[in-house]
Amino acid sequence: MNLLGNLVFFVFGGFLIFLGYVLGGLLLCLTIVGIPLGYQCFKLAGAVLAPFGREIYEVDQPPGVLTTLLNVLWIILPGLELAIMHLVLAAAFALTIIGIPIAAQHVKLIPLALLPFGRGMRDA
Repeated sequence: MNLLGNLVFFVFGGFLIFLGYVLGGLLLCLTIVGIPLGYQCFKLAGAVLAPFGREIYEVDQPPGVLTTLLNVLWIILPGLELAIMHLVLAAAFALTIIGIPIAAQHVKLIPLALLPFGRGMRDA
């Protein structure tokens, strides 16, 4: 069932979101300072490639100063726009009964797109 959900997600916009995250990651990795942010873009690209059957988790260790600083920098640069994009796509897919599972996956990805440092995705 997860494979079918991932295929439908991929066809109905998941591939374009994946390409956006990969392109953003490549552009951020061109600078030395942007490498941690680019790595998070690649992590998010993997998350939007196959979100069904996976869950978001928080790292066990408490967030440090660097994690908090990187999350603030992330929100200022791409994070808020990415979270809003997932929210808009979730609202659009929720208009149809068939699109509700895809909308739920977009809602699930909002916390990871907003604050990726100190969070990850694993198989459920």
